[in-house]
Amino acid sequence: MGRRRVLDTTVDVVLVLVAAVMGTILEHPDRLSVGVQIAGAAALLLRRRHPYVMAVALAALNVFVPVWATVLTPYAVLAFGRRRTWAVVGLLVVTFLIGARAWQIADPFTAPVVIVCSALLGLYARARARLADEATLRATEQARADERVRLAGEMHDVVTHRINLMVLQAGALRTTTADEPTRRAADELREAGVQALAELRDLVGVLRDGKEPAPPGADLGGDVAALVDESRAVGLPVQLTAGGTEGRPSPAVQRTIVRIVQEALTNVHKHAPGASTAVTVGCQREGIDVEVVNQPSADRPRDLPAGGNGLLGLRYRVEMVGGSFDAGPTADGGFRVSARLPDYVPS
Repeated sequence: MGRRRVLDTTVDVVLVLVAAVMGTILEHPDRLSVGVQIAGAAALLLRRRHPYVMAVALAALNVFVPVWATVLTPYAVLAFGRRRTWAVVGLLVVTFLIGARAWQIADPFTAPVVIVCSALLGLYARARARLADEATLRATEQARADERVRLAGEMHDVVTHRINLMVLQAGALRTTTADEPTRRAADELREAGVQALAELRDLVGVLRDGKEPAPPGADLGGDVAALVDESRAVGLPVQLTAGGTEGRPSPAVQRTIVRIVQEALTNVHKHAPGASTAVTVGCQREGIDVEVVNQPSADRPRDLPAGGNGLLGLRYRVEMVGGSFDAGPTADGGFRVSARLPDYVPS
């Protein structure tokens, strides 16, 4: 049992004892009155988990004898209840006055005022607890943001160093080799490294300040076609079908579409090299459909590093712009990645 739970239990037991003693002293010390006061006080043990059950039980007892534990009940109802209803408070006031025979006593107003004050204290406690939860949430989010900045810096230092070495070595190979195919391959490798550095810079910027990098200058069709051409250049048979999408998506959606196609083609290179692949990007009335389907591959998967979070990250990104995402194997042994996106999301 945690320290907080022990403290809560201790407080509840103390309140039960106080309510039972005060009710017994203030009311006539006959057996019925004492029994009702003790039963009403014992109901306070339910105030945290079942405040409404406790309130109804005390309201029923109040009809026979005014139970002084009623004074503590509105606080629990408004502090711990799911709904802040004043109807329960009103029920407690009415039944307490009936049990006290308000028409026969000189001061029928003090008890209702105390009960209402208990309810106001419950509202205050609830608001204070909510503010504390929000402060804790903000502190947690700030800690995550700080960790994100730290990781972004480390990733930038480590990854850019390796890619820079790759670009420099490719450039050196291009200038020293006399074989023309090797020169072209080295030049393509160097250009891919430079592009990777630019994309990494954008990604690190997102991690550091949470802002979306500037949208690419090319239209959507050009971006997707460039990814398809890159895959074709390394031997992957890719067929692109696109219609009605140029210039239509907002920048946030456009980047999401490009990211889906990029990740899907990367997975094909890793897990199904040489597999025939179809990329479809089409605009419908309901939104934009993106689909990448590859056939089974006879070649062995390539020994490339894989984090295992690519599709999970895509799902998260698609859902962030209000779309739906699906990925899984096809009946013939291939793999399918598809998404439905809105055509406009504010950046």
